[in-house]
Amino acid sequence: MANYVLVHGAWGGGHGYDRTAEDLTAAGHEVLVAQLRGLGSRQEELDRGIVLSDHVADVVEQVGQAGFDRFILVGHSYGGMVITGVAAKLGARIDAICYIDAFLPEDGQSLWDITGEYEHDWYIRTQKHKPGLVDPIGQENFEPVPGTVGYHPLLTLLEAVRFTGEEARIPRRAYVYATDWQPTPFTRFAAKAKTDPAWEYHETPTSHFVMPEAPEQVRDILLGLAR
Repeated sequence: MANYVLVHGAWGGGHGYDRTAEDLTAAGHEVLVAQLRGLGSRQEELDRGIVLSDHVADVVEQVGQAGFDRFILVGHSYGGMVITGVAAKLGARIDAICYIDAFLPEDGQSLWDITGEYEHDWYIRTQKHKPGLVDPIGQENFEPVPGTVGYHPLLTLLEAVRFTGEEARIPRRAYVYATDWQPTPFTRFAAKAKTDPAWEYHETPTSHFVMPEAPEQVRDILLGLAR
């Protein structure tokens, strides 16, 4: 039996992993779907001062509460930033790490550093009437859906990840790239994983919402990391 820690992306919540969590549990594993402050089920905690380190701390705390000594760590989209920060703290306890169509930062990089002009324009333009909070990218006239999709704290996109050496202790790494979402900011990270023999690389013909659109493939990839 393995322990899985699943980390969601920006604006949304852990509900994107509903099918994945069910499949892993049905296979006999323990699953923690991390809940990040200010997002998803924790929307009521949204605050303009939330930074990336807060979301990393949320996951570390919930891993401790779950009693997981060793685990497989998974992140989707912005969750790639979060799991990289978690890896820098708990790398020696992580059996495998998987990025699902996710940002893959280097030491000292923020999400702002690894996105482009389109994303930067969106992040700044959506500050006009609610400084410190960002609308879901590309969604004009957005209205939050309570408990599901809401605004995202800007500072999480500006704080950099810092490596400690712990992240290098993870023995297995996997990247899943969604090929049917364009334009995508993830091509460069997929290319890096695809050409690096230290990584297990997968492609899926889906949009960015990989988990609900390709549940069996996601299940098989994650189960494979436990073998």
